[in-house]
Amino acid sequence: MAILVNKDSRVVVQGMTGSEGRRHTQRMLDAGTRIVAGVNPAKAGQTVDFDGASVPVFASVAEAMAATGADVSVVFVPPKAAKGAVIEAIDAGIGLTVIITEGIPVHDTAAFWAHACATGNRTRVVGPNCPGVISPGQSNAGITPADITGLGPIGLVSKSGTLTYQMMYELRDIGFSTCVGIGGDPIVGTTHIDALAAFEADPDTAGIVMIGEIGGDAEERAADYIRDHVAKPVVGYVAGFTAPEGKTMGHAGAIVSGSAGTATAKKDALEAAGVTVGKTPSETADHMRTIINNQR
Repeated sequence: MAILVNKDSRVVVQGMTGSEGRRHTQRMLDAGTRIVAGVNPAKAGQTVDFDGASVPVFASVAEAMAATGADVSVVFVPPKAAKGAVIEAIDAGIGLTVIITEGIPVHDTAAFWAHACATGNRTRVVGPNCPGVISPGQSNAGITPADITGLGPIGLVSKSGTLTYQMMYELRDIGFSTCVGIGGDPIVGTTHIDALAAFEADPDTAGIVMIGEIGGDAEERAADYIRDHVAKPVVGYVAGFTAPEGKTMGHAGAIVSGSAGTATAKKDALEAAGVTVGKTPSETADHMRTIINNQR
């Protein structure tokens, strides 16, 4: 079993005809993802040939869904057009939209997230500025390398794309049910808590790795949720112990003000909730490996 995407997911790529869209559509296809359509109003009616597939292009997400039964969209459009693309997917009623685009203005993200809420949260939004969602061997909706790990009992939720990849590689001997990159912007559609709840409900996920970073209070809120609602073992890592106060580090949301949002504060909150927190990604992986091996 997997959360968010699986072997039956039918994926439409918004921006498939652009250079990034083409490149990553091929990678998703190579990973076994069922890419059923692309969207570009200027190229509607055309097809794009990939190795092993010829994918039709539609004028809108709604048209693509009607013709192909698509239930997932992946957004590869430039930042200035991203708000419109996401709202289009939400208005079409697609079940999941994964926004890879980085550099989207926070005001635009707030607008399409508010729109998703106003329409009854019919569409699960992941991102923006994220690597996407992958269930190894089943479906890869995004840019995560598909050949660094296999299917297994670990669930992973992470703010950081590169740390997602590292953790997948570190625990490749065990494997993952699903890896969810939620993105590191100040506003994201899917939170640590959302992923934790889904992994807790997934019978094939035996343990959860949660990767956070400095800035905001998402990890502290996740710690509260874990303490009250998560029975499965959780191992955590918080990036940014050496970050200078008041300086934005990489992600737009990774900024610390005073003691709020520091790595130490997040680590303390997680440990108080019963989460084992590693000092490094490798140590974190070792903690999870020990837990899984002890379950066998």
